[in-house]
Amino acid sequence: MSKRRVYMSNKITPTVFYRTLKVEGLEIFYREAGPRDAPTVLLLHGFPSSSHMFRNLIPMLADKYHVVAPDFPGYGESSAPSVNDFDYSFERLATVTEKFTEKLNLPSYALYLSDIGSSVGFRLAVMHPERVTAMIVQNGGAHVEALNKEFAKGLFDYWEDRSEKNAQVLLDWLLTIEGTKWHYLHGVSDPSKISPDNWVIDQAYQDRPGNKEIQLSILYNAKRGSGCLCRLAGIFP
Repeated sequence: MSKRRVYMSNKITPTVFYRTLKVEGLEIFYREAGPRDAPTVLLLHGFPSSSHMFRNLIPMLADKYHVVAPDFPGYGESSAPSVNDFDYSFERLATVTEKFTEKLNLPSYALYLSDIGSSVGFRLAVMHPERVTAMIVQNGGAHVEALNKEFAKGLFDYWEDRSEKNAQVLLDWLLTIEGTKWHYLHGVSDPSKISPDNWVIDQAYQDRPGNKEIQLSILYNAKRGSGCLCRLAGIFP
């Protein structure tokens, strides 16, 4: 009988804290880990997820860094006011994130950006370039050409004409469980390595009353963001 070796690690998994901060009348939920006196890494999530997407990454960074990952308004556990009560533009999301970092007394941070988190993070970098120590971009484009054509199915039509008919195309694909699942499985060689709780949790948040309207607003506002990020940021050739 062959002997199996078991290797034990004495490394302690850092504790992740789940907190809420009041920012401009909004409850902003965030995950935080690591020593406060260490360099800060600010994780900004993508669509259609929340800080939940960083749940495995945070402990891996928190032994050396102070890690902070907020949920944007309309996502995860943060406040989700109706589209009539809140401007879901990337400029507004960037402002809320700016105030969030200031309330947490974060004088500088490295930005880890994913998807719509890039659209927020680029603006944050423009607003306060002196605060940004580094920028890591995961699946985030500064140009409209970067959009995956399958993902953007119906989106370009919606940008051209914000009609109920074009909105319904997105509601029937991008904002369904199948569309959400696509984000995680598209291009994956072995789907058995991807936990279903990813899309199940994301979709549960999307299916809350009024949240589809929020997502449609953010998707529409991406039109303005995709065409001007390189001009706004001045950091892309």
